[in-house]
Amino acid sequence: MSLNRHMIREEAFQVLFALQSDPETDIQAIYEAIPHHDKKEIPAYLLTLVNGVREHQDELDKQINGLLASGWTISRLAKPDLVILRLALFEMQYVDNVPAVVAINEALELTKTFSSDKSRKFINGALGQFEKQTTNN
Repeated sequence: MSLNRHMIREEAFQVLFALQSDPETDIQAIYEAIPHHDKKEIPAYLLTLVNGVREHQDELDKQINGLLASGWTISRLAKPDLVILRLALFEMQYVDNVPAVVAINEALELTKTFSSDKSRKFINGALGQFEKQTTNN
């Protein structure tokens, strides 16, 4: 069974989430530990997402900080929400063939799977705000 992009995003989320705890862990080892997949070869798009988010993490985190309400810091965010925001912002800015609306929708789908309804509303608002900021500049 070949993985579609949504499935790859779910697996990229899982890899990035695991890397939060131990950034030195081998991506291949994490990927092989994901229980629901049957392939040992890491999809190219998963590597694009994981390596891209890691490479641009400082920049992405600054952008996320700019989207937070006054008095909030990135350290207050739930870890799944932080990973989802990083993934979506990376796709919105660095992946040419993914329209912003698709990146936002996929982030909301990841939130349904890995976070909460309250988080889904927050992520939708934050990414919508980012999209408005970038289209108005």
